[in-house]
Amino acid sequence: MEISRRDLIKLSVAAGTAWSAPSIVRAQAASTDTRVLRLVLGGTLPASFDPLFTTSGDTQDHGLAIYDTLFAFDSKRAARPQMIDNWGVSEDRLTYTFALRDGLGFHDGSPVTAADCVASIRRWGAAAPGGKMLMEKAKDVSKKDERTFTISLREPFELLIDTLASPTQFLAVMRQKDANFSPTEQVTDNIGSGPFKFNRALAKPGANFSYDRYEKYVPRKEAPDGLAGGKIVKVDRAIWENISDQQTALAALQAGEIDFLLTCPADFYSTVESDPDLQLQVVLGGGQDYFARVNFLQPPFDNAKARQALLHLVDQEAFLRVTAPDPRFAQSLTSMFGTGSPYSNDENTGWYKKGGDPERAKQLFKEAGYSGEKVVILDSTDWPQGDNCAQLLASELKKIGVNAELAPSDWAGITARRANKGPVEGDGWNIHISNWPNLALSDPIGAALLQANGENAWYGWPKNDEYEALRSKWAVVRTLDERKALARKMQHLWWDFVGAVFLGQAVEPSARRKTLTGVISNDLGRCPMWNMEKVSA
Repeated sequence: MEISRRDLIKLSVAAGTAWSAPSIVRAQAASTDTRVLRLVLGGTLPASFDPLFTTSGDTQDHGLAIYDTLFAFDSKRAARPQMIDNWGVSEDRLTYTFALRDGLGFHDGSPVTAADCVASIRRWGAAAPGGKMLMEKAKDVSKKDERTFTISLREPFELLIDTLASPTQFLAVMRQKDANFSPTEQVTDNIGSGPFKFNRALAKPGANFSYDRYEKYVPRKEAPDGLAGGKIVKVDRAIWENISDQQTALAALQAGEIDFLLTCPADFYSTVESDPDLQLQVVLGGGQDYFARVNFLQPPFDNAKARQALLHLVDQEAFLRVTAPDPRFAQSLTSMFGTGSPYSNDENTGWYKKGGDPERAKQLFKEAGYSGEKVVILDSTDWPQGDNCAQLLASELKKIGVNAELAPSDWAGITARRANKGPVEGDGWNIHISNWPNLALSDPIGAALLQANGENAWYGWPKNDEYEALRSKWAVVRTLDERKALARKMQHLWWDFVGAVFLGQAVEPSARRKTLTGVISNDLGRCPMWNMEKVSA
């Protein structure tokens, strides 16, 4: 199969020229309305509204808008209080006491209480990897009074506050009656206490979702910083538009029908930079780490040698050419802890080779006993970068004699099918293409991708008990140097059992109209909608 850089999107116009496209939003409101913000935050709208039910980035962005958090990371990755007014820890470091700040209320008019926080922590602790580890070490999480609660531990958990603040499947504080739902049962009421209120009456599944400024929200007094500080909403309404075709999305941006496009394809950079009304901005500064996740439960990747074969097969530079062809925004990736982290290291990375090593990959498949079985690659056709990666990987596998087959679907279909643990004959799968914020990989406690606890792990279900024993020590050790030493040991094992196969790291600039200001750049992998402001042209 011959792969062009972008089969889905082809440009045939000169830079700076707007395409002829149907109006996206003209019937709803004039594009000059400075109190209405229109955004395209992803190829599709959230398929699930519950940030604990899925790790999908669109659901996490939705959750950040309507739910508040106990703590949040600032731009320096330091955990700062958000809903918490003050907190303290006992001398033996086994009891943490938290007091809520004044003015916290849910969108239904009820106050946020310590009981809501306790229930939310317990639900999060049953689903999120970091929460699970915390609850394993917790003796009790309990309400002290209406505004105060405690977390009592059996043993010290030195990263407790960082874990509560982690943006990776973050701890969304819900009403107690919602938080009492099992994490395997979706919460759909969308009643949070965050700066935006979900407008259910205006929801148009498949077209757009609307979020109104919650007038009773009391922001913190600090300036916004990363995901921390004051969450001040400067518009009356934010509308998340579903425009899966990126060419159409850019046309709408040029026409003033939308204000912001979260990820701008490289083919469009010159068009944006030459348009006097538009500007590129690196909002997701940490970038995305692209990877192929294999299904450890099904052949051929139930054999470690077949997984190692993929490590040798992948030419990261080739994959970057179809995801981030501008070298300013792309680099190869060999550490399981991502790039720029104190824990990034070069342990056991001898498999990496520019151009890959197809012959070595072919030999390893043979040693794994591969004999022509079908290898199904999930292919998200409404995500161009993921689609390109899936097609390229299938092509490279076929070149070495692997019977690779694409299973095309939209992203919503992928998120449903990837939960299937069964064989490919029963709608199962072998390889899943995805990406995660680079920051997430520096947090082996909170990042589900970095678990290896078998069928309780993230999709793909890797299992390595020795690795998990090391991961469990991460939050117990007190010093950075101790965690760095652990990181090297963990990475040595990771690349032996191959928890994931990296395809490269890409920073994807956003495109916005110059009349939109206050967009918060960060390296936390999320796009907060607060602080954005529209000014007259």
